[in-house]
Amino acid sequence: MSIDRSFVIENHAQRLRLEHLVSRVADGQVARSMPAGWTVAGVLGHLAFWDQRLLVLLEQHEGKEGAALPETVRAADVGWINDAAKPMLLALPPRTAADLAVRIAGTLDRRIEALSDDFVVRNAAAGAPLILERAHHRREHLDEIERALQG
Repeated sequence: MSIDRSFVIENHAQRLRLEHLVSRVADGQVARSMPAGWTVAGVLGHLAFWDQRLLVLLEQHEGKEGAALPETVRAADVGWINDAAKPMLLALPPRTAADLAVRIAGTLDRRIEALSDDFVVRNAAAGAPLILERAHHRREHLDEIERALQG
C-alpha cells in the first residue's frame, strides 16, 4: 500500500521559503506592522506557535498505537486561541520570533518526515486531526508577510 507523503515535499518547500525570508529581512522589517495589530514578527511567532503545538501533540501520540488521537481544533476555537497568544507573540523580540519560526519549522518537518507509515495512515483515518501538511499555513502567512514588506 502506497502512503501519500506529498505533504513532506510541500512542507519542505515552504520551510525553505520561510528560511529565505528570515535570512534576508532586516530587523526593522521584522518589526513592521501588519493588519489587525500584528507585526511581521508576531505572524512568524504565530507560525512557530502552531508548529510547536503539533510537535507537542506528536510527542504525546506517536508510538501509542492504541491511544485515540486528539480531536481536530474546531474552526470556532482558532480565533480565540490566536487572540490569546497574540500579546505574548508580539512581546517577543522581533528577531527572536523570526528565528524561532525557522527553528521550530525545521524540527517539526524532520519529525513529520520520520513518522511511521502506520501513524500517517492512522492519522488520516481519524480525519487528520494532526495536520501534517504545514505548507498551506506557512504559504498563507508568508504571502501576507511578503505583501506587507512590499507595501
